[in-house]
Amino acid sequence: MINYSERYQQLNNSFQQGVNQKPEGGMPEIRFFRFNSHRCNEESEASQHFLAVKENYKFDYPVFLPAGRTHHDNAILLLHGLNERSWSKYLPWAEQLAIQTGRPVILFPIAFHINRAPLDWSNPRSLIGLLNLRKYRYEGDRSVSFANVALSERITESPERFYLSGRQTWDDLTTLFEEIRSGRHPLFNEGCRIDIFAYSIGAFLSQVALMANEKHLFSDSKLFMFCGGSIFRSMCGISRSIMDRAAFDRLQDYYVNRFGCEPESRWHRDSAFEAFFRMIIPERLQEEREHFFHRIRNRIAGVALAKDSVIPYHGVREALGAETTESVITLLDFPFDYSHENPFPLQTKDQTSLSSVFTDLFSRAATFFG
Repeated sequence: MINYSERYQQLNNSFQQGVNQKPEGGMPEIRFFRFNSHRCNEESEASQHFLAVKENYKFDYPVFLPAGRTHHDNAILLLHGLNERSWSKYLPWAEQLAIQTGRPVILFPIAFHINRAPLDWSNPRSLIGLLNLRKYRYEGDRSVSFANVALSERITESPERFYLSGRQTWDDLTTLFEEIRSGRHPLFNEGCRIDIFAYSIGAFLSQVALMANEKHLFSDSKLFMFCGGSIFRSMCGISRSIMDRAAFDRLQDYYVNRFGCEPESRWHRDSAFEAFFRMIIPERLQEEREHFFHRIRNRIAGVALAKDSVIPYHGVREALGAETTESVITLLDFPFDYSHENPFPLQTKDQTSLSSVFTDLFSRAATFFG
């Protein structure tokens, strides 16, 4: 069994964005590939603002490659959570998946996250003015922080950005899946199968992708959800690591009460829109949504955490339906202090339990992916 904390530090000390690495001792290689994202087609002030962020359109993504093979018939896509600014948390996750499955693991950044966002959005010196303004505007809100102020301000200004960012990422994943399945990606053989390990909001995005199933690209993909899978209304993103209370309230109000009620011309109402629309409140198209997840239940698995207040287990039940949830989602409670944002806290005194539950979680995922 690995020592999780030690391996986390080793990976983060050696990892450099955009720099290929070939470690010794048979550990997975890390290689980077360039991706060019398409422009957002939605006509809105928010979508026009997207075009000004050049980092969002041309970027590199890393792939963890198991030793011994040059071309692969199976891959795993790893999707991260909301408001992430680096791959730090996910490096040991990707490595462990690659080791236990023998498959390449693709870490693909959601639009405006990690290296798809300007450096100013995570630079305290650049954010101090905005932080002070937001603290003044929302006096007494202890959830305002350096870590969440950039996302909070963008969501407060225009909650549509949440949907548009997800939609752009969905378009990107469709392009990536096409490239891989057609054999045009240098790592993968034609017909390669792609499964998904998704955390937090990445799970929500994956549920939409499987439901929309653009060009039938997701028809055989398995989805393992960790701390994810909730209906939108039951998520609670108020966190000093995610977004402040004012931004979250604005987001919930817009999507629960107004999104989809605008004039028909506001949004392109295709399969992605309809899938997202079904995932907002549990009563909306409930029978169709629950039937879909029940029908593909052999392709879904996951782990929810009992003390997760951001993506609560009851929200997963509302999204998938009680019967499906109980058959595919395991509810765990780790034997140390943890949170949604930090499920594997490095500072815990019980390092043996930390390493054990980490290894167990990814063994569950590897067994599911087969």
